[in-house]
Amino acid sequence: MENILEVKDLVVRYETDDGVVHAINGLSFSIGKERTLGLVGETGAGKTTTAMSILNLVPNPPGVIAGGSIILDGQDVLSMNEKELERMRGNDVAMIFQDPMTALNPVIPVGQQIAESIEIHEKISSEKALERAKEMLETVGISASRAYDYPHQLSGGMKQRVVIAIALACHPAFLIADEPTTALDVTIQAQVLALMKDLIDNNHMSMLLITHDLGIVAEVCDDVAVMYAGRIVEIGTADDIFNHTMHPYTEGLFDSLPNLKQRGEDLIPIKGLMPDPMHLPEGCSFYPRCPYTREACKSQCPSLRQLDGKHYVACDRYDEPDFKLRRNSNG
Repeated sequence: MENILEVKDLVVRYETDDGVVHAINGLSFSIGKERTLGLVGETGAGKTTTAMSILNLVPNPPGVIAGGSIILDGQDVLSMNEKELERMRGNDVAMIFQDPMTALNPVIPVGQQIAESIEIHEKISSEKALERAKEMLETVGISASRAYDYPHQLSGGMKQRVVIAIALACHPAFLIADEPTTALDVTIQAQVLALMKDLIDNNHMSMLLITHDLGIVAEVCDDVAVMYAGRIVEIGTADDIFNHTMHPYTEGLFDSLPNLKQRGEDLIPIKGLMPDPMHLPEGCSFYPRCPYTREACKSQCPSLRQLDGKHYVACDRYDEPDFKLRRNSNG
């Protein structure tokens, strides 16, 4: 399968007065054309930094992309000059940010904000761009007459639809959605997700969906990557991750969620906290919280190994033939 995005051995750090924050530590993954990858993990795992790196928008200083490569639809993002990057952003790849309240300019009508992106990338007149903007509003379920409204006149769900309209205005082949429904209530969240899924399917797009919500991942994503302390610890198809879990951290994420089939049973939270990215532990970053830790985990940093097909896991305990996660012990 041809890939639209290939990230290989990416290293990103933030050099601050207090020390070096090791945000991304040798990250590698790919996304196939017309596929949606869900990137999941706790706050602080490095998910948003990954998204900003793909767009080459890591703020420098203090951020430094210290190594690796990012190939987007055959183009080397990290070697592009500013003009090439501006042409790529919005045109080839677009991003939906997690908070529509801050993503929109409060003093510019929403139609004009959509039209601005079209005008910049497609070199058409303001009048034609506004007409296209009205069409985009209709596409995301908002009346064209609302093009002259300001963001404060719209509900939270409508604001997020406007943000989606801006992202899709120039028909990018690849979309990054960073927690796109976090600020919305559950009913509106479902509507926005259904809208995004339809738009992506109808326009044959690929998407990187960044979230901590495994329910959203199950509903929207073809593939799933689980991120911890700046690394992928497990990656595979949605079926691999949900039904054939192989990493202790992934198991911990599922065990900390309520399950309708196991009512009355206690949730099993992951003990401890995400490690300080300024002082990552030697060896496996998850070992201080892992219920399966052995002595070797404290000194050896596991690399991703292929289990089968597209399923990879970063855990050295799979060298042991009898090793099995609690989640799989009955399956």
